[in-house]
Amino acid sequence: MSQDSLRQRATELLELAGVHIDGDAPTDIRVHDERIYARVFAHGSLGLGEAYMDGWWDVRDLPGFFTRLLDSHVDEHLRTLDTVIAHLKARFVNLQRGEHAFEIGKAHYDLGNDLFQAMLGKWLVYSCGYWAQADNLDDAQEAKLDLVCRKLGLQPGQRVLDIGCGWGEALKYAAERYGVSGVGITVSEQQAEFARELCKGLPIEIRLQDYHEIDEPFDAVYSIGMFEHVGGRNYRAYFETVRRCLKAEGLSLLHCIGSNNTPARPDPWIEKYIFPNSMIPATSQVTAALEGLFVVEDWHNFGADYDRTITAWRANFDSAWPQLAQHYDERFRRMWHYYLAASAAVFRSRRDQLWQLVLSPNGVPGGLRVAR
Repeated sequence: MSQDSLRQRATELLELAGVHIDGDAPTDIRVHDERIYARVFAHGSLGLGEAYMDGWWDVRDLPGFFTRLLDSHVDEHLRTLDTVIAHLKARFVNLQRGEHAFEIGKAHYDLGNDLFQAMLGKWLVYSCGYWAQADNLDDAQEAKLDLVCRKLGLQPGQRVLDIGCGWGEALKYAAERYGVSGVGITVSEQQAEFARELCKGLPIEIRLQDYHEIDEPFDAVYSIGMFEHVGGRNYRAYFETVRRCLKAEGLSLLHCIGSNNTPARPDPWIEKYIFPNSMIPATSQVTAALEGLFVVEDWHNFGADYDRTITAWRANFDSAWPQLAQHYDERFRRMWHYYLAASAAVFRSRRDQLWQLVLSPNGVPGGLRVAR
């Protein structure tokens, strides 16, 4: 197709979302390089993201732009070979076992603690905050940590397991506020090193370990923002690990992004640049993996809170950029903006959700009144 034909096709697709090329609205796209049309129609979201990183186009309101595209399902017109390959890899190759389990740590979480400390705020917690009664990021993250502890009914003297413990903030909070001891496991060397220092002096052990390997008893087991890296082929094994480690009267909490649609195809751009080997679980996949292992005591969705969380992260990132620019280049800044904006839009459009599941091995006698 000619350049003019490709531009016309792009114009027609974008108009479905109320977006115009070189228009004046905040969500209109400004094209700086006409080669963008061929790149996007050949490579879909991968081409769109790489073109943005290369400075071929801009939008004043990037999250709003993506929200318009998702609300109008324009993305569904851009299924390309890259999308098919990502989907086939996710379906037929176990990308989250063995040495692959540690790839996400090296590729993303080891980017630099300076980046995440600047972006995430007072609490180094890389997951959705709980904004029910909060009006700023730090309060929302503290409320989320407390919500997890209250849902699990933590008591002094209990021993807890944090699968995917990140930088150790949740374990530190639980130990200091609820008097528990615990073990945290992560596949990121930088996270493990930071968490050990953060939790120094507390009855907490931080391990660089694959969750499949753990086999010891705990009063409570939880995971916050890690299940997205487990992969559909391993969901059953994950819950079997939790069941194996959880005492008969204990509770488990799963905090994760989820989709109410059919099992999602990994986005090729996200797969390449942000979260390799990661998948968003569908409701059907989670329920099938739980069968015969747990009673679902509670399933709480506060996905709309993720938009506010990510918006706050972007504001922090922008404020810290003069310092971060000493270690990261302009292409990285654009890549990170694209990642945060697209992620905010996914939740703003309600394409994805944020779930907290509370699970018991045999059902709590008389039922469980779960905290909110």
